[in-house]
Order: sequence, then structure tokens, then C-alpha cells
Amino acid sequence: MTGLNELQDRWEAAVQEELPAAAGLRHRVHADPRASGDEEDTARAAIEALGAGDGVRVAKTGRAVLFPGTGPGPAVVLRAELDALPVTERTGMPWASETSLMHACGHDVHLAALVAACRASAVIGVPRPILAVLQPREETSPSGALDIVESGVLAEYGVDAVIGAHVQPRLAAGVVSAVPGPVNASTDEFDVIVHGQGGHAGYPHLLRDPILALSQIVVTLQQLASRRVDPVFGAVCSVGRIEAGTTANVVPNEARLSGSLRLMRVEDRDLALEGLAAIVHGTAKAHGCRAELQISPCEPVLHNDAGLAQRAYRRLLRSGARVDTDFRSFGADDFAHYCGVTRGLMMFVGLGDTAGAPSLHDERFLPPDTAIGQVASALIAGYLAAVEA
Repeated sequence: MTGLNELQDRWEAAVQEELPAAAGLRHRVHADPRASGDEEDTARAAIEALGAGDGVRVAKTGRAVLFPGTGPGPAVVLRAELDALPVTERTGMPWASETSLMHACGHDVHLAALVAACRASAVIGVPRPILAVLQPREETSPSGALDIVESGVLAEYGVDAVIGAHVQPRLAAGVVSAVPGPVNASTDEFDVIVHGQGGHAGYPHLLRDPILALSQIVVTLQQLASRRVDPVFGAVCSVGRIEAGTTANVVPNEARLSGSLRLMRVEDRDLALEGLAAIVHGTAKAHGCRAELQISPCEPVLHNDAGLAQRAYRRLLRSGARVDTDFRSFGADDFAHYCGVTRGLMMFVGLGDTAGAPSLHDERFLPPDTAIGQVASALIAGYLAAVEA
């Protein structure tokens, strides 16, 4: 334990030396973002900053780069994401993106923190190998994490733990969460097409209005959370897109929507999906219409390993962080796929006053550069929690 304490102190100090360059990398990546599946340039920038060779290509545009340990033992993955979102930035920063893409989820910070932590580990020497995973396609499905898991690269490098840290504006600055068990929801995306009989808006009795049916489906879907799932564990059903019609005085023949269903327990999924289908088809039928429903599974529930969370808690306290053990989010993260095959720990790093702060995926979302060091510190705590087991 004493040896790991000293290692933590030296590693934290070495990270401080890396932060100016890491901030520069963050600014370059942020100013020149890449969409999911098109992250080659971002991966190349990170590879050059890591300075440990090209590594191996994973999930098409991702990379896995090995930093050898000073002793034997399985590797520990430190993971960061490469992709940006289709959001037009409104931060006003000199290094803001000028395209229709934006790092609105903190991936630029995570990537810079990973580089800082790994470069510092090479300076001081760490007992077990680190596999730096530069993961593509976190924001889309099928996910980069699933591809990496299915590629066998984790087994090839003898990985027995995967560590991640994500910035979180719903937590105050200086707070890091390390929570055992489920911390992110599963997500299934769904698309609905309601087929009706369109025509003149002045003759509704001759029509079967798909917009009316679709509107009722949107309202009724909220009962999935309030009436179909145990409220202690909860569910979220959100509709993010509705599309119908071309003009005010014509009822169209069809109407469409897309949404997502999120759950914190695996055992609730089948029941909720059955309820989703019953609501969609039954409501459409009640309005004289017919519905098509397509469900696309995306991410499983993200379960943190209890032992990793408990040991990281102590390491985070030692680093000076205030540690939260309650925070959970109905956001989804494909990091969950790693947790299905090995020990995993996803921590959340607070960004500041939560009142009125722009949320993740917001066009104004911009963590300060100080978050790079905080995320790097969390990654160090997670690595030491894995080694300490």
C-alpha cells in the first residue's frame, strides 16, 4: 500500500508537467472535430502526442497503444473517446469548431487527460502495463466499444480491468463519483411510422389522422416510466424527433417519430419493450391507423465493479477530490460493453456550479482546461484500484 501511495504521488506530480501540452492537444482536437466513424485525424493527433508508436488499429479508426509495466501482470485499459457530435458550436472561444461538428460531450478533455496520464506513467514507471484505448464511435450505434470487445484485442493484451472517466456538469467542481453497480442506463432506440388515410383538413370525418394517433402515442409512452417500471429503479422514454405533413390544410398519409428507452435494470427491459409495442400498435389501431415499430438495441446497463469503485474512492480522496457515491445518470455509454467482459469502472468528474450550467451535448458546453488534470487524476485512481486488487 505504501508503495502505491508513493507511486500515486509521483504520478500526479508527473501529470502536472504534461498538462500544458495536453491542453494544446485538447484545443487542436476541439477546433478540428471529427464525426463518428471518421476519426482518423483525431486518432493520429493522439498517437503523435502519446509518443509510444502507432499501436494497433482497432474498430477501424481507433487505436490501442501499449505502455509496458515494470513488472508482470495483466494490462489495465485507460479509455478515451475520439468522436464529436453533429452540433454547431456557440462557445465563442478562439479554438471553437467552425464546422457543424462539436466536441460537446467532453471527449476532447478525456483524450487529452488520457495522453497526459499515459505519458506521465512512462516517465515514472508503473507496475502493470497500460493499454491506452483511443475509441471511435462512442456517439453512434453500432458502437466502437462493442467492436473492440468483439475484436479480441482485450484478451490479446491480457486486460483484466477497463477504466474510464467522464466530465459531468451535474456534479460540482472538485467532486468525482465512484459508484458501484449500475451508473448508466441501457438504451434502445425506436422508430415508429403511423400509416393513416390523409386528405383535406376540412373533412376530418373522412380521414384517419396519423398525426393525431402519433401525438397520442407520444403522450401515452410516458406511462412506460410511471406505470410499467418499478419507480425505485426508474425508466426514461423520450421522443426526440417527430416528422409529418407538408402544409397546414392537408392531413398526411403517415407520421413518424424516433425516440429512446432507457432502463437501469436488465430485468425491466423485456417488460418495457412489450409495453412500448402495445402502446404503439394499440393506440394506432384505436385511431383507425396502422403502426410500424422498429427497435434498435444500443447499449447495455453500465455496471461498475464494486471492488474497483471502493478502492478508487480511497485513491480519489487521497488525490484531494471530494468523492460522491450516489451519482447515477440515465445517459448511456458504450463503455458498458467493456464491463460485460471484464472489470470496469466509469467515474464522473464534476465541472462546476450545476445551476444553469450547459448540459452535455449543448452548443455552449465547454469544460475548462483544468478538467484535463482532474480527469487524468481519476484515471490514475482507477488504474491503482485495479492494481491494488
